[in-house]
Amino acid sequence: MILDAVARAGAHAPFLAVLLDREPQLAELLEGALADPLAAAAAPEAEMAPARALRLARRRLALIVALGDLSGRYDLKRITGLLSAFADDALDRAVRAAIRERTPDAEPRGFAVIALGKLGSFELNYSSDVDPIFLYDPATLPCRPREAVEDAAVRIGRRVIDLLQTRDGDGYVLRVDLRLRPSPEATPIVLPVEAAISYYESQALPWERAAFIRARACAGDVALGESFLAAIRPFVWRRALDFGAIGEIQDISRRIRDHYSQAQAFGPGYDLKRGRGGIREIEFFAQIHQLIHGGRDPSLRVPATRDALAALASAGLIDAGEAQDLGQAYVVLRTIEHRLQMVDDRQTHSLPTDPAALANVAALHGLPGSAALLDLLAPHVVRVGTIYDSLAEGDGDMLPADPPRLEQWLAEAGFADPPNVVRIVEGWRGASYPALRTPQAREALEAVMPDLLRAFGQAHDSAVTVIRFDAMLARLPSAINFFRLLEARPALARLLSAILSHAPTLAEQLGRRAELLDGLIDATALDPVADIAALVGEMGARERDADYQWQLEHVRRLVNEKRFALGAQIVAGASDPLEVSAGYARVAEAALAVLAEATVAEFVRVHGRVPSSELVVLALGRLGGAALTHASDLDLIYVFTGDYSAESDGAKPLGAVTYYNRLAQRITAALSVPTAAGPLYDVDTRLRPSGAQGPLSVSIEAFRRYQREDAWTWEHMALTRARAVFGSLEAREAVTAIIADVLGGARPNRDIVADATQMRADMAAHKPPGGPLDVKLLDGGLVDLEFAVHTLQLCHRTAFVPRLGDAIDPLVGQGLMPSAMRDAHDFLSRLLVTMRLVAPDAQPPDAETQALIARALKLESWGAVVASLERTRQEVRECWAAIRAES
Repeated sequence: MILDAVARAGAHAPFLAVLLDREPQLAELLEGALADPLAAAAAPEAEMAPARALRLARRRLALIVALGDLSGRYDLKRITGLLSAFADDALDRAVRAAIRERTPDAEPRGFAVIALGKLGSFELNYSSDVDPIFLYDPATLPCRPREAVEDAAVRIGRRVIDLLQTRDGDGYVLRVDLRLRPSPEATPIVLPVEAAISYYESQALPWERAAFIRARACAGDVALGESFLAAIRPFVWRRALDFGAIGEIQDISRRIRDHYSQAQAFGPGYDLKRGRGGIREIEFFAQIHQLIHGGRDPSLRVPATRDALAALASAGLIDAGEAQDLGQAYVVLRTIEHRLQMVDDRQTHSLPTDPAALANVAALHGLPGSAALLDLLAPHVVRVGTIYDSLAEGDGDMLPADPPRLEQWLAEAGFADPPNVVRIVEGWRGASYPALRTPQAREALEAVMPDLLRAFGQAHDSAVTVIRFDAMLARLPSAINFFRLLEARPALARLLSAILSHAPTLAEQLGRRAELLDGLIDATALDPVADIAALVGEMGARERDADYQWQLEHVRRLVNEKRFALGAQIVAGASDPLEVSAGYARVAEAALAVLAEATVAEFVRVHGRVPSSELVVLALGRLGGAALTHASDLDLIYVFTGDYSAESDGAKPLGAVTYYNRLAQRITAALSVPTAAGPLYDVDTRLRPSGAQGPLSVSIEAFRRYQREDAWTWEHMALTRARAVFGSLEAREAVTAIIADVLGGARPNRDIVADATQMRADMAAHKPPGGPLDVKLLDGGLVDLEFAVHTLQLCHRTAFVPRLGDAIDPLVGQGLMPSAMRDAHDFLSRLLVTMRLVAPDAQPPDAETQALIARALKLESWGAVVASLERTRQEVRECWAAIRAES
């Protein structure tokens, strides 16, 4: 294979033939050179000038890589990796040489090279430009005496370019293209790093985000370059996606197709890079999906095209078969592109139009002729073009402008009252709201309205759906991105319609924060929420220089997104309400852990720590039982360990009691105070010792003493669902042991059944059901079941499991409860979670929402829901009555 490769190189590639003549020692020692190409290419001359050494090394590497490619010894990844590694080294050596020529005694720092394009992704072509950005740090860049630092930076940059691309008899090193820097027509070739950061944070164009998907610090002061990339990472990887950027990338592709129209048709003259179905469309396909999903999934932030396709397919975001087809096409297209460039070392991408030249390229690849070469390429080009075209599929229709035709269109779409909807649409078109004042916003609205109104027209109450959407638009300060999101994801329009139609709670949230819909762009949004550890990792992540206020905003944004997505799962029929309820609880527990940790750290910064002491947070109620609804508050108790008479060791010391009460207030505020990112949770601390009259936080000894000596039956009932959710393992175990001791019998001897009966009667009198479907407060509802369980737990000192459903199982097993109570719990809980979302007023909903509720409960009809509710309530009533009768 090696000899055949040498023969083909000499016969069909004049550039390689010249290299074979000029580097005879490489041909003779080719096996060794192929094994370690970078070492074999390095110039051995000790005193050689840097530029000449680099040119000779490039020449030798070009020959070794070509023969490794032609012989099949190197695959595409090895080829592009070698070319990219050499370019990195050449850039680095050129930077160091340029600095040392000017300031021989200075450390070469303060000048960074950011690689973009194929160099950034280690995919450099055989004969390719490199696309760097040069940056400098004014504080560390070496300068000559009395020289302005900006002048020094530009002179160093010019010298780097000169060292790399000046040609002589030995050839050249690299062609350097600096046009990807900000405003290249107006800016110097080397930019101060802070100015570059400012540009990308505030002025950069959407296509520049895509360029930085493949960016890395490759040479010079790499630490400086990496700090720059870390600073602009939020610009590249945005969680709230600007679909305008996606549209611009697609528009670039269309403009390329138009500009190179003669090279679009497959055949002689076809442009392998820019043609329809070519290399760039594979790259753009990957980058568009990375921009859509990479802000939320860091595993997708991979620079190399084939790696990106594999990551996207692995995440289920693109079809695995399409990813495989695109990857295979990429290898074939890039390989033939390299053949074109090997012939004369030219940066060309087009198949020759001359028949002899095209046949020559085929022969260099080892094929019998031009037809075989075209046959090799054709299926890949067609497949890539088809896949890429699917990104821009759409019917392209527009909503009629004149009212009579619009009214007819709306009637055909399913609206019962088209004239009223016409008035609303005309108001949108007349820029009646701030979000619609700009031409760009109205253009984005027009693009999405056909699909959006079709979805609304199919809603069970299309008029209410449109009115809720209109109310949402009225409150939005900006809506361009929202419209573009809906345009790019038509399925979201249908889900939005269902949310507006069935879930007033979610509709109201959308009206305040339309970006919540962003969280549904990934298919994973309808999957069960992650475990607590993963959620804590996501919520606890901090950006560079992020402060406490940023953390509060970050957690609120994530919590609201996840709660919204969990609610959408019920509307979409994607998840069991019991699993959604557990998901709500995991999100809340993770948020509490992250915000408590951040608040403690902020508090310690000012007041220090109380020695041998810490805070423990207990969750009770539905959070303790790990089963929240969309509207649940958080029942918390704060306890601290250690000596209550101790004092903190900070700059502003506090006594332990004051310290932990103020800290508890701060944590409560962190969880409950609304910020720009929205509200979080209502926090209820009335279950603490002595209730609202007691201190917010008590010592562990005071907690133990109160629970053993003074607590009432209702407080012990609440304690059955207590879980320590914040604090060290040792501290949490200490508090848990006290709870177990109290529940196990170390408490006042009271008439538990009589107390529970009286408490339930008082609750019924002071807090009656909110409606005929209030499954929590109705007699025979969830509260009655809770009273029954907690009464049995305390009376029999058994089954102390915080999760209510899991506590019922051992009670049934011990013959203390009827076996039907577990099914009763699950039914009532599913119904409660669903009703809180779609009928929070506990009134009978409309027929379509009734069907949604039945589906969520896995029942065939609303009639079956009502019948099941009546039967379940009767079973719970009988169970609770039997327990009361035994006293």
